[in-house]
Amino acid sequence: MTRPQALPDWRQMVTAFGRIGLVSFGGPAAQISVMHRELVDRRGWLGEQAFLGALSFCMLLPGPEAMQLATYAGWRLKGVAGGLLAGLLFVLPGALVVAALALAYVEWGSVPEVQAAFLGIKALVVVLVCQALWRLSGKALTGLAQRLWALGAFVALFAFGLPFPLLILAAGAWGLWQGGGSAPAGTAPPAPSSPAPDLRRTLQTALLWACAWLAPLLALKLTGQDFLFDLGAFFARLAVLSFGGAYALLAWMAQVTVETHGWLSPGQMIDALGLAETTPGPLILVTQFVAMVAGAIRQGPGLGLAAGALTLWVTFLPCFLFIFVCAPHVERLLAQPRLRAALQAITAAVVGVIASLALWFSLHVLFEVVDRRGPLPLPDPGSFQPLPAGLILVAAALMLGLRAGLLSSLALMALAGLATRLLAG
Repeated sequence: MTRPQALPDWRQMVTAFGRIGLVSFGGPAAQISVMHRELVDRRGWLGEQAFLGALSFCMLLPGPEAMQLATYAGWRLKGVAGGLLAGLLFVLPGALVVAALALAYVEWGSVPEVQAAFLGIKALVVVLVCQALWRLSGKALTGLAQRLWALGAFVALFAFGLPFPLLILAAGAWGLWQGGGSAPAGTAPPAPSSPAPDLRRTLQTALLWACAWLAPLLALKLTGQDFLFDLGAFFARLAVLSFGGAYALLAWMAQVTVETHGWLSPGQMIDALGLAETTPGPLILVTQFVAMVAGAIRQGPGLGLAAGALTLWVTFLPCFLFIFVCAPHVERLLAQPRLRAALQAITAAVVGVIASLALWFSLHVLFEVVDRRGPLPLPDPGSFQPLPAGLILVAAALMLGLRAGLLSSLALMALAGLATRLLAG
């Protein structure tokens, strides 16, 4: 993996990663699609193999893989400062939207007009994911083994609900056992482009970010802020155990926040999950919404904002920790034949995982009722929703037919969703 020949300036970095943060709706499948479109296809800052290698590596880390991928891309382009910029721009737009929605929710309950506008955005996301999945599969699935791993991961996750980390570990173990083999046609084994990282510096980086991550919890414990400490401690544990993304942790989060601590009612938790899926940024931002609503219900918007800020800190700081500690070693790791083969197998499995998430997301947009009681999440044909289907066709016409820009399509689809609400009302 070699660095791009022409590095972007800071204005270009802000523009590119700001765009990614603003349009990163629909969960990791959509977010990875947007990043691939922006960083590989549109700007050429990352090569295809560099992007896929980084994606496979980030899938091995706990936490939101799309946010870590953005941070890693920023680090490759502009070092630690670039990683901070990319990671913050990926999270902050969604965090601001979630903060506004949480305060509005406490004051007025669910906001139908906002949900209607996001329905148009969801339709656009379906088109973006399908388009990017087609491109990624063509470039990542270069042989029979890769295609079988992608198909197997798709079936295992979508049909049988096997744990996501198990699929990634199985693919990686198979790649290690194969021992490297030959690189895909047209590619060469990556070579490290920099000296071996300093282990002492790596340990110093890990210590610095770990102390920064845990410092607020220590301060809250010492000052007797029990509610905020309990909240922060739970979401800190969740952040470092979140293998497999937000979906893998929703059940645990619902159990703790509703049944164990009673921070939210079951109805409020369901509303939190629904609103989080309609906002930009990683789905794990649902933790911010839960924390803000829980705090605001207790002592008003001030505690809600404090709870939200604390939750953002303990949830996302580990992402910077993992990337800045591990990133300097990635190129050298990928230069090892066995590890390169393992990540190639993981990349193929990731394509299947993205396909599974894309189908899951599409079903929940097109059908009001999706039965999850059996082995397959089957939609109820009678709950088919013509309106989202029509919006998907409009989005496809904009993106594929008229080749409209991403931001303009986003604005137009939000207006289209809102218009349907106003016309129906």
